[in-house]
Amino acid sequence: MDINEISFENLPKAVAHLVKEIAEIKLLIQNVQVYESKEKSIPIGVEEASRLIGKAKPTIYGLVRQRKIPCYKYGKKLYFFEEELLEWISKGKKKTIQEIESAASKYKRN
Repeated sequence: MDINEISFENLPKAVAHLVKEIAEIKLLIQNVQVYESKEKSIPIGVEEASRLIGKAKPTIYGLVRQRKIPCYKYGKKLYFFEEELLEWISKGKKKTIQEIESAASKYKRN
């Protein structure tokens, strides 16, 4: 439907066309969101995990052996999920001097 064709007489037809177009756009957006959520949950191997967290493969194997890093084992292969590795990294945050002093001052007040 051409935008120049819209008149009072064919307004219901134009509205029906717009409703159909919006429904198609919604379907496309939903499909993209489903695809993105599935892609996030794809496991990665040791190579990708070592690149992601910036550690050598032997270090990764050592962390796995010490059970310090989240991983999955299926057969002889190790698997990781990016979200879990990034969360693991964020849990190791070192506090700044200001954060330590703020916590200490709150502790002194109580």
